[in-house]
Amino acid sequence: MQYYNRFPPATKNLILINILVFVATLVNEDFMLRNFALFYPTSPYFHWWQLLSHMFMHGGFWHLFFNMYSLFIFGSAVERTIGTKKFLILYFVSGLGAVALHFGVMNIQTAVLAAQVQKGVQGALESYAAIKGVPTLGASGAIYGLLLSYALLYPQNRLTLIFPPISLSAKTWVIIFAVIELFTGVRGVSDGVAHFAHLGGMLFAWGLIWYWKKKRCLYDDYIN
Repeated sequence: MQYYNRFPPATKNLILINILVFVATLVNEDFMLRNFALFYPTSPYFHWWQLLSHMFMHGGFWHLFFNMYSLFIFGSAVERTIGTKKFLILYFVSGLGAVALHFGVMNIQTAVLAAQVQKGVQGALESYAAIKGVPTLGASGAIYGLLLSYALLYPQNRLTLIFPPISLSAKTWVIIFAVIELFTGVRGVSDGVAHFAHLGGMLFAWGLIWYWKKKRCLYDDYIN
């Protein structure tokens, strides 16, 4: 318990909430997904609170584990550096930025599919319905924002992946991850991952960190 209490407060509580929501999802998956995962705004399942609630939803144990592990590693460092208040702003701005870019890409996709439906293109109607009916969930957009923020704060820190065990600077890893997300997103790989949401989280985190640095207020609420 003493070790647990040494976690920065926002990081600690975000991890706890994510775990509790995951347990609730195990108890009643249909209710949780239908009400708290994120649906496209024109979907009959969309509710405004999903813009935030989907950040605490996860599609399985490993999805939760890797996001929470990343939140613990990068979130703890970023929160200790910029303070709890700014950390929470950064976290949710990154998450909402992920939604913004994700919805922007989906808007383009729906427009293209709607035109194809009118032309009678085979399979277009099914794809159009899938976009409206398939939910998005996970903290990954916010997590990618924290990863980008960590790289901006500590660009030369060495990070080693679990697999493969390659050690590179934080700045290098972020560039690699961004290129991978952009490539897979543009290619439209059907892997069930919202790649542009990850990029949106990184983009908005970069903008916020840049703004705070410009205003010289990035470190004004530093905590130990």
